[in-house]
Amino acid sequence: MPFSEFTHLDKSSSPQMVDVGCKVSTERRALARTIIELPQEVAEALDCVGMRSSKGSIFDVAVIAGTQAAKKTADLIPLCHLIPLDSVNIKLCRKGARRIIVECRVKATHKTGVEMEALVGCSVAALTVYDMCKALSHEIVIGETKLIEKTGGKSKYCSEETKA
Repeated sequence: MPFSEFTHLDKSSSPQMVDVGCKVSTERRALARTIIELPQEVAEALDCVGMRSSKGSIFDVAVIAGTQAAKKTADLIPLCHLIPLDSVNIKLCRKGARRIIVECRVKATHKTGVEMEALVGCSVAALTVYDMCKALSHEIVIGETKLIEKTGGKSKYCSEETKA
């Protein structure tokens, strides 16, 4: 891909924030997903305590952390636009005995997309699960984080798994 296609680089290859001033505000949506793999001892311990730790409900705290992170994406990723989000919806669910799926849906009416907010939201929610379970094992794996779907503006993206 030639450098001219990287929107965050100017003609001299210096970093720049993309100018969205002339764009029209439209409803933008994004869905991202992170997969967490638990070691057997963590999965068994969570089954015994009903997904709670001494710090509180693991999923509830992860939802709050992920929501807060999505709202602060522009503070974390230097060239992201500050976007007033209409909604952030984070869901965590067990898939089988040893896997947790984290999904983050974000919506905003703005001039640029919200996929970074969705990716940051599910990533931080997953990190929060790790933080709340690390006393049991450091073998927890935060695996694949990916954009599943993005709509609004000129482009639409659906991952191969959503097309199937």
